[in-house]
Amino acid sequence: MRKIRRWGAWLLLIIPLALNAQQRTEKLLNVPLPEHWQEEDAMFQQQLPVDDHWWTVFQDATLDSLIHVAVRQNPSVLTALNRIDMAKANLRIARGGYYPALSLDARWNRQQTSGNTGTGQPQSRVGYYDATVNMSWQVDVFGSIRQRVKAQKENFAASREEYNATMVSLCAEVASAYFNLREAQQELSVLQRNALSQKAVVDITEVRYNTGLASKLDVAQAKSVYYSTLASIPATESGIIQYMNALAVLLGLYPQDVTAALETGKPLPDYIEPVGVGLPGQLLLRRPDVRVAERQVNAQAALLGASKTDWLPSFFLNGSFGYASHDMKDFTKRSSMTWSIAPSMSWTIFNGGQRANNVRLQRAQLDETINQFNITVLTAVQEVDNAMSSYKNSIKQIVACREMLNQGKEAFKLSLDLYKQGLSPFQNVLDAQRSLLSYENSLVQAQGYSLLCLIQMYQALGGGW
Repeated sequence: MRKIRRWGAWLLLIIPLALNAQQRTEKLLNVPLPEHWQEEDAMFQQQLPVDDHWWTVFQDATLDSLIHVAVRQNPSVLTALNRIDMAKANLRIARGGYYPALSLDARWNRQQTSGNTGTGQPQSRVGYYDATVNMSWQVDVFGSIRQRVKAQKENFAASREEYNATMVSLCAEVASAYFNLREAQQELSVLQRNALSQKAVVDITEVRYNTGLASKLDVAQAKSVYYSTLASIPATESGIIQYMNALAVLLGLYPQDVTAALETGKPLPDYIEPVGVGLPGQLLLRRPDVRVAERQVNAQAALLGASKTDWLPSFFLNGSFGYASHDMKDFTKRSSMTWSIAPSMSWTIFNGGQRANNVRLQRAQLDETINQFNITVLTAVQEVDNAMSSYKNSIKQIVACREMLNQGKEAFKLSLDLYKQGLSPFQNVLDAQRSLLSYENSLVQAQGYSLLCLIQMYQALGGGW
């Protein structure tokens, strides 16, 4: 059964080139792609998402500038560009096999023979000039060179897709780090705002204590809540610095180069909009990692074909053309011309099973790349489904957190008013204070998480570059 699957996979690689890319890709899959995503919701539209610059939907000029800098200076992007150059050089090296190899040999020789060797020949002195152009050309009768060139061409295309994958990942990482920073800055703002409110409550309890309307316990409890909030501020400020440093690395800069542009906090985008996700089949045409896996399959199939041609003979055409003469004045005369032409064939009959084992190796590597392709596609579908589910539920969480915050504000206001009137114990105020801070933080975190889910969705869809 395994053998049948292997040969079936090999036959899938030689389907007509007239088939489009999606059809060729789907034929490599062990299982058909689903017709629809697992998540069916009004938040998702059955159309392809925006191809370029998805981050502009957040309408944040700072984020646009950060991504613009990152794509020009990030070391990972520069490394991906270097890999493209290396793949292009390898392709040109392989294409060089189509052409003959030419070499030029030129020499001047002066020698003297002995007259005392017993041969009866007198001593003589001879000198001559010689210049020859040599040619050696392997005639690609059975396509060995052509198959290797094809493999390098697919590797070159794969390197370009890897560059695209790097760009998609980089844009998502920059956006994620940026919104993590803005979320931390919003959490700091929430802490500072609640600290001011809690300080006002401390002042109220002290006034009531000094007038004999409250106990010292109320003052101590109010201060414990206030100082607990103040104690949370340094850790949040430390997190802000760490996110700035992470952004600096992604931009290929030092932290001090980005601090001035990012130290002022900005609110998180209030983005709750439908997202175009397309269909699972369209995903194969968008994700760079899927296209890389397909190119690798094609390259390995070409190498398998090239290894099979090693069983066949190789044909060569060798020749030379030049001039040779004792005197330089006669060097370019017709009578000084030399030339030769020598077609040849080389056919390895036995080499210890190396060719057979090389074919087995290439076939096993082809099976591996096909399996890796299937894993890549299945992972891609899984990542999109996960991102869609996370984003949809994050929107529900934001709606619930907003209502929770509104009720928390109302509870704090009512409990404080009742406490001032002496109609409610101070414990209700303390509980309302703690809950209000927690509710505000929960809303900020829910908004940040929703943005990260949306970024992950765009990344999973392969959009953004």
